[in-house]
Amino acid sequence: MTTRMTLAGAAAAAVTLSGPALAQQTWQMTSTWPSSLELIEIDRHFVELANQLTGDDLQIEFYEGGALVPAGEVFGAVESGTIQAGADWPGYWAGRDAAFSPLATTPALFNAVDYVNWIQQWGGGDLYDEIYGQFGMVYLPYGVTNNESGFRTGEPIRSLEDLQGKRLRLSGLEQGRILEQLGGSQVSMAGGEIYQALERGVIDGAEFSTPNVDWSAGFQQVTDAWALPGWHQSASVFGVMINQQAWDQLLDETKEKLQIAADATLLWSLAFTEKRASEAYAQFQDAGIEITRYDDETLDEIQNIANNVIQEVSCENPNSAKVYLSMLEYLQDYSGWRDASAPYNLGRTPNGPDIEAIRACAG
Repeated sequence: MTTRMTLAGAAAAAVTLSGPALAQQTWQMTSTWPSSLELIEIDRHFVELANQLTGDDLQIEFYEGGALVPAGEVFGAVESGTIQAGADWPGYWAGRDAAFSPLATTPALFNAVDYVNWIQQWGGGDLYDEIYGQFGMVYLPYGVTNNESGFRTGEPIRSLEDLQGKRLRLSGLEQGRILEQLGGSQVSMAGGEIYQALERGVIDGAEFSTPNVDWSAGFQQVTDAWALPGWHQSASVFGVMINQQAWDQLLDETKEKLQIAADATLLWSLAFTEKRASEAYAQFQDAGIEITRYDDETLDEIQNIANNVIQEVSCENPNSAKVYLSMLEYLQDYSGWRDASAPYNLGRTPNGPDIEAIRACAG
């Protein structure tokens, strides 16, 4: 894959790229998201921008989730070449390799800007290609959101004691282990199944995404309480899986244009989702949802549990250890300037896992 370009150079490169004309290629691309969930807007933005930039070289035909293959089969469809590209959240594939989990999100660790920094300048982007490359794919991260909403329940969660015995829909390998240590139990289900499961009382509560996406899913109609902050997913990354053979057939200049579209969408997605999340937060307040927040002592306890779980997962899987080590090296490297310029810099330096313990697991 060509070298990743910085956001600052993307606009200039888009103007200067040119090359010999070849017959236009057409790709089919689908998503894991149905049109009813706002997350699909990130996918649509990328496709629209990519098609504008690639012009006569490549056009992407985009289909909402479920239109070509079921959401859970998008990975396999791209891997096999049945379709050329598929939009995803990497964590859905943690059953294939646990390293997909930190490529998608972290518990109580990275915020959205950390992911952007790490992907763009601290080597994170190469790790997406490395892990997806083991399955015959190239990966372009093009979406990022800040921490997710947190649990939506019938009864308010004010402390960790309120999690005891709760059956909660929760995504993520590490997240499930943390919840178990907090006394709850993880229930896995697709996003499209959550509403009915809440409505019927099959589960006691659920997390899904950012406030605007949760609002689009209608959770305000079947829950009364909302516990903040969303420690389970302190940020999330989205992107497109591209079949390696399809990628290799592109001109280098077309590859560059797709990278430019991904970089531009990555920045756009952060501002778009933060604006929409702010609007949705007010909507949940106006709907009468009781909003509670964990105190600082509780968040410190969750951080300690998360650190232990991250170390545990890292020592089980060399790829996970490699990804987490890279993340912790970034946090360590960035912490000097970030902490020196606080509170005017970008977020916090988390009191994360022991980097030497993760390094030992990474070999």
